Parts: sequence; structure tokens; C-alpha cells
Amino acid sequence: MNKQKQFSEHMFDFFVYGVAILLILVILYPLWFVIIASFSNPADVANGNVWLLPKEWKLEGYQKLFEQPLFWRGYFNTILYTLIGTAVALFVNIPAGYALSRKDLFGRKWVSIFIIVPMFISGGLIPTYLVVKQVGLVNTFWVMVVPFAVSSYNIIVARTFFNNSIPDGLWEAAQIDGCSTVRYFFSIVIPLSKAILAVIGLWTAVGIWNSWFNALIYLTDENLQPLQLILRRLLINNQMLQSQATGELASELRATADMMKYAAIVVSTAPIMMLYPFLQKYFNKGVMIGAIKE
Repeated sequence: MNKQKQFSEHMFDFFVYGVAILLILVILYPLWFVIIASFSNPADVANGNVWLLPKEWKLEGYQKLFEQPLFWRGYFNTILYTLIGTAVALFVNIPAGYALSRKDLFGRKWVSIFIIVPMFISGGLIPTYLVVKQVGLVNTFWVMVVPFAVSSYNIIVARTFFNNSIPDGLWEAAQIDGCSTVRYFFSIVIPLSKAILAVIGLWTAVGIWNSWFNALIYLTDENLQPLQLILRRLLINNQMLQSQATGELASELRATADMMKYAAIVVSTAPIMMLYPFLQKYFNKGVMIGAIKE
């Protein structure tokens, strides 16, 4: 009986690990393909000759991409938007979540409803644009940081985290020692909340890094546009040139556009992918704790 049980357990483990490995390969291979395609001859990629490694190593896609005058400006803008936007979002959402977790907050129920309603009912694009325009943020640096810093979802997740992770007795002990509310929050609560800081910070950073629609709507100055919008414009321009050309020139432009497309994907996603492993342990912990229903 024990041998049959051990055999069935081993078979189950083998099946689980096999499925897990298969899923990992299914997820990782497209990423790997994009990387090797960015270094490959577009003709080899189009003909299906590239599987694991490039048949012919080429750097033309990266060279053409890096030669674009607005590329580095867009990259710098995206880094700046991401760093400052993440800091502003944490500064706004984390204290709001902590305040909602306090049972002695006056009107706590109504404030929670006020924050939750925008998750399901929004003003729409046109009213939002008119508000942003009226306050003078259109075509400015801060339009990518301030108007969308508050996130109802992040506030609710932070509130749940504080409710489940910060005991009430800690605040009572701090009061006995003469600790003020502000000092308690910054000296005790924040150091104990690295997990939720990492989670909300990573969510916000990825959202800002990949954002292009807000820039398309609110920014017309090329010097303020982020990387994603610059890459979109470069690819569209290449397609327009390609449609206007004929013969060998059209083939060359098509090959250049394909190489730049893969190179742009690698360049635009690499920083976030390199950041995630350093925050993974906090991210997993924060998601599990912050997802527990009160």
C-alpha cells in the first residue's frame, strides 16, 4: 500500500513538474525569440529559419534605432516619468491606504465609498481632458505624473495590507512612548511595509513605463514625449516610407523596419524585466497579503 502510494505521489510530482516546465517554456520562448530576432536577418526570421540562435548576427536594427535623434530623449523622458511618477504615486496612495485602515478615521465608510466609485464609474476621456487643460497641465512634464497618480485599486490593496499586517497594539505601544501619528507612520509603519511598497511601486512603474496613450492625448511637444510614443512614431514613419517605395528600396525599408521593431521591443522592455528579480520576494508577499479579504 505504501509503495503504491509512493509511486502515485512520484507520478503526480512528475506530472506537476512536467506541466510547470512546459508552461515556463511556453512563456519564455516568445521572449527569447524576440531577442534573437532583433539580432537576426529579417529574411531568416520571415522564412522561419530562426529558432534558437540567429543564423547571421546583425546589429543594424539597434544601430538604426540608436541613430534616431529623438530616441535618447524619449528614453530619458520615460525614465524621469517612471521615477518621479512612482514616487508621487507612493506618496499619495500609501498614506491614503493607511488612513483608511485606521478604525478611528472619521467618516471612514463614506471616504471608502468615495474612493471605490471611480473604479467603476469614470468621467471619460473628454471631461478628463478638459479638466487637465483647465488646470494648465496639457503639454507639460507634470501631465504624465500628477493627474493619474491616485489609484483606487492601489489604495484598497494598501488598506487591506495595513489591516492584516500592522497590529493595533503597535500603535498603542507607540502612543505610550509619546510617538505622534506622523512619526509612527514614517518610523514604524513604513519600515514594516516594504512588501506593499514594492508591489505598488512595481505596478506603477510598469504602467508608466508602458504608457503611450496619455502622452498621445496630452503631449504634442516631441521633447516631452516618452519612449513608447517615439517608438510608435518611428515604426509608423518606416511603414509610410515603405508603402511609398518600390522594388529593392521597399525590400530594404521593410527589412530595416522589421529589425527596428524587434530591437525596439527589447530596448523598451529590458529595464523593467531587469528590475523585477530584485523586487520579486516583496512582490509575491505583498500580493498575497494585500489580496486577503477583510
